[in-house]
Amino acid sequence: MSVAVGTVGSVESYAALLRGIMPTNPNMRNEKLRGVLEGLGFDKVASVLTSGNLVFRTDDDPADLEDRIQEALAAELGIPGGTIIRSHRVLRTLLDRDPFEGLPHERGSYLTVTFFKHEMREADLSSFDDDPLTRVIGYDRDARAFLTVIDNSTGATPDFMARLEKTYGKDITTRTWLTVQRVVKKIEG
Repeated sequence: MSVAVGTVGSVESYAALLRGIMPTNPNMRNEKLRGVLEGLGFDKVASVLTSGNLVFRTDDDPADLEDRIQEALAAELGIPGGTIIRSHRVLRTLLDRDPFEGLPHERGSYLTVTFFKHEMREADLSSFDDDPLTRVIGYDRDARAFLTVIDNSTGATPDFMARLEKTYGKDITTRTWLTVQRVVKKIEG
């Protein structure tokens, strides 16, 4: 399965979205994560924030990137989590579509994007229908991304992340809409 559209041999920009990164773990610090990607021969490797967002350029086959990166992270740093790759083109197109229709990302309202390694089953769009704190915006098929707004204004702690994993498994990773914007800005910078 191809993870991004690109031509083998042409240099493309990508984001590696790593699951389960804790910056307090010495093996999960940005400099170590960048070192793994640089060791794989990728160019212009950079970190975005401290939560497992890396950007890079390569002419390698995009279909192999997730597995290669994850195998290297596990072998070199003992990081067993997941790696999800998206091309700059896919992320830029997602931003340009503005699926959140100008909704604000603020303290009481988190705009979230959950990236799937594989496609989401259409039937799964209703999995949060009974959760009053989660508003499902939809599923972006091209980005393989589940788009939601989390209501944090009530003082109740939403069990959003635990429910995501229980419903969809571990081949996912969630970012705020602001983080996705920062990742694209870093690629374009």
